[in-house]
Amino acid sequence: MADQADTYDAMSNGADTTPQIGLITQYVKDLSFENPNAPAVYQWQTQPNIDVQFNIGADQVAEDVHEVALKIDVKATTSDGTAFAVELVYAGLFGMRNVPEDQIQPFMLAEAPRLLFPFARRILSDAVRDGGFPPLLLDPIDFQALYVQQAQASAQLTEAPAGNA
Repeated sequence: MADQADTYDAMSNGADTTPQIGLITQYVKDLSFENPNAPAVYQWQTQPNIDVQFNIGADQVAEDVHEVALKIDVKATTSDGTAFAVELVYAGLFGMRNVPEDQIQPFMLAEAPRLLFPFARRILSDAVRDGGFPPLLLDPIDFQALYVQQAQASAQLTEAPAGNA
């Protein structure tokens, strides 16, 4: 009963202490498509090797606002040369209020990219198609698993004994 009274008192005095996160907006921050060997590339018979690189950046841009940027670089090459290269930085602004400090980084580096990825994937697919190639459909990415892997790797590095100087 005391818990209910405390909750009621906190809400009745106007204090909102519940954690809240909301997507304010999402946008293309940078988009570059290069087709350096056109028109010869359209005559090449070999399938290109596709190299995809991801990077996630997070910055606080205001008191309760954070920007998460998902950078995706794709390069398609064959023995004849580069078929295409595309770079996309797709970002979102997230409002955060009353979120515990230890939960901000996991959200910014795992959950926020998961929310942004489908939109970035479509933009990349359209850019590659508009460049005269078959649409590039990236496989879904488990950002949570990547975050956990990197957190474990960082923990192991900090726990490793220092070498002799």
